[in-house]
Amino acid sequence: MTQRAKIDTGGPEPGGHLIGTGTEPGPAHPEPPPVTHRPGGLTAAEVAERVARGEVNDVPVRSSRSTGDIVRGNVFTRFNAIIGVLWVIMLVVAPIQDSLFGFVIIANTGIGIIQELRAKKTLDGLAVIGEARPTVRRDGTATAVPTSGIVLGDCVELGPGDKVVVDGVVAEADGLEIDESLLTGEADPVVKKPGDQVMSGSFVVAGGGAFTATKVGREAYAAQLAEEASRFTLVHSELRSGISTILKYVTWMMVPTAVGLIISQLVVKDTDVKNSVARTVGGIVPMIPEGLVLLTSVAFAIGVIRLGRQQCLVQELPAIEGLARVDVVCLDKTGTLTEGGMDVTELRTLDGADEAYVAKVLGALGESDPRPNASLQAIIDTYPDSDDWRCTESLPFSSARKYSGAAFSEGDGQSSTWLLGAPDVLLPDGDPVLDEIEDLNERGLRVLLLARVTGELDDPRVAEGARPAALVVLEQRLRPDAADTLAYFADQDVAAKVISGDNAVSVGAVAGKLGLPGAANTVDARRLPEDRDRMAKALDRGAVFGRVTPQQKRHMVGALQTNGHTVAMTGDGVNDVLALKDADIGVSMGSGSEATKAVAQIVLLNNSFATLPSVVAEGRRVIGNITRVATLFLTKTVYSVLLAILVVCSGVEYPFLPRHLTLLSTLTIGAPAFFLALAPNKERAKPHFVRRVMRYAVPGGIIAAAATFSTYLLARTHYSGPDALSAETSAATLTLFLVSMWVLVIIARPYTWWRVGLVAAMGLGFLLVLVVPWLQDFFALRLVGTTMPWAAVAVAAAGAGLLELTWRAVDRRFPA
Repeated sequence: MTQRAKIDTGGPEPGGHLIGTGTEPGPAHPEPPPVTHRPGGLTAAEVAERVARGEVNDVPVRSSRSTGDIVRGNVFTRFNAIIGVLWVIMLVVAPIQDSLFGFVIIANTGIGIIQELRAKKTLDGLAVIGEARPTVRRDGTATAVPTSGIVLGDCVELGPGDKVVVDGVVAEADGLEIDESLLTGEADPVVKKPGDQVMSGSFVVAGGGAFTATKVGREAYAAQLAEEASRFTLVHSELRSGISTILKYVTWMMVPTAVGLIISQLVVKDTDVKNSVARTVGGIVPMIPEGLVLLTSVAFAIGVIRLGRQQCLVQELPAIEGLARVDVVCLDKTGTLTEGGMDVTELRTLDGADEAYVAKVLGALGESDPRPNASLQAIIDTYPDSDDWRCTESLPFSSARKYSGAAFSEGDGQSSTWLLGAPDVLLPDGDPVLDEIEDLNERGLRVLLLARVTGELDDPRVAEGARPAALVVLEQRLRPDAADTLAYFADQDVAAKVISGDNAVSVGAVAGKLGLPGAANTVDARRLPEDRDRMAKALDRGAVFGRVTPQQKRHMVGALQTNGHTVAMTGDGVNDVLALKDADIGVSMGSGSEATKAVAQIVLLNNSFATLPSVVAEGRRVIGNITRVATLFLTKTVYSVLLAILVVCSGVEYPFLPRHLTLLSTLTIGAPAFFLALAPNKERAKPHFVRRVMRYAVPGGIIAAAATFSTYLLARTHYSGPDALSAETSAATLTLFLVSMWVLVIIARPYTWWRVGLVAAMGLGFLLVLVVPWLQDFFALRLVGTTMPWAAVAVAAAGAGLLELTWRAVDRRFPA
């Protein structure tokens, strides 16, 4: 038998075969110049010549920022500029101790750059592994090349799930249907014939063929749009946008406060200029939560590195965060719960059909499709082709149709047309054959119907009057790790919805074997209401949905989102692309089609569904821990602003030098925040990041500022003489440290041995500064007498008690 899509490796006819565009020119689809299609493709010499001329698809597709962008993004920030100016001032007017904050910023920036470069290396390495490698014909041979290796005039082959990576003109088409929704927004696939255009960014949903590249690289129509479509939109990151909002408010508060502080210290106070400058800078620097952005970047970067070690490619960093917020995960059965391969376990003939003849039909059907899916591949493996049949017409499998077909000229001169697909789609309701397969579906087996038809294959009503000839029973291979993964999601209160194009009862049986709650209550998606609100209610009630079309998958995702759910969609086939694109987080298997990997934010290169819990856990770690440490940073910002306002209003000297606040920031925020940000955290991600952080940081900062300023005023009445200011500063520093430590004590909950050790180590560090003489001198901290130091401790204890009561009240008023 002749396979219709077999590659013709012969050379072109003299002069080549000229193919027109077949379309009218217009703004959406500009007409390319006529191109010569050569079935055998270009020669190696022609490829080299085009590369030398620059006619190569050189559009870069990066999985991460460039090295230059990383360095610029970490160095040239608004707050680095402010702190840099203040640092230069302090280097001029004050001892090196008061310039320590500048060295800390340099170290932080370096850490951020190094961690993001490490993450970039991981991402780029994984991107190479998962990169699409289109098949092109060169020197009469089909060869897989990188996307960037395609040159002008290349003959590029297409099959189901392949993404069109450059613009071109169709040269060969065998039932070729292309989805252009990423470009046009139209969901219906477009049938393509020789001479029609194909655009970069579209993908094949059925059939196969080949096209000749007419525009490559940056000259390709919508080359940038295709790159954008492959990412289609950046995942919304509430964490990053929340931090940006906070920094904006901080800037608004900081500018007028800093101006007032400068005026009060340099103009109102008649003191030493250098000392006034130092204390002014000491008031401005702690207002800036500079380490918060660093820790967020580091947490994301380390998350990428950890997931990369598990062969998980995160194409958009905030996707880690997004999956942690997911409360519904939609799973495609094939390739997710089951492995790709299948086995034919039984062939049941119907209506007295001859089994040998049926086997010959199945063998011919397998040979008619050059790119068989898993079901057809199992049939090909079981029933070899007979060379005396010739395929005259074929209809590739489509997820929307749920069947494929072919017309044959048999060896004895007879002709016949056959369909192979879902029995409940090919047969009318109530057909007795459907009763026969019910018990098979209940056992989780997949059943295909072989039926003879009389109409034309391209007739949408060809299945009407189909005569059943046989049932092909297939057994699917369950993924060994699927049951544990479903159990994890159930334990984490993440609802799992199995959405499949297969028979609902069969899908439910597979899900039941894996222990999915609610698997027994299956729903045939053809009976789902079209109204989005009613559909959402039905989706909340059910767990297993069968006979779902690709468009329905998309509608189901939208209905769940309308009902307030954050939805993740997993899949590996071209029928999953639309749903993956619309889901909050799309997860593709590494062995999936090019189209699914292009629109997914996360690609599981090891094809292991069991990697998903690691991604969820990593996202929860990032969000939960950054929320913790953000409270530390912003409490400092609030008390710094309030202290400056109190100083301006009272007309006193600012109580701290930069060295004091550098010490406090290091011991109560910087060092503990680094460890807390990278610690395990399985707490489910909660929305409203800014609100949740500020409702703790604002009262914490107010209490810390009030307690510190109270101690400072008490010390000013207690001490006198030339060294009074130093003693007053030391007492205020003690109070601020103790209150800040209590903030850390609260943030560190629930306690583990290492968290208790972390808090104790920070307290010991401050104690060492107070008792070691050279550290006392270095940081200008010396407690004088006993009355005022103990008074400072008492004020701090009162502040800590009030802080505890306030935060508990916030917890009761705004429960998590």
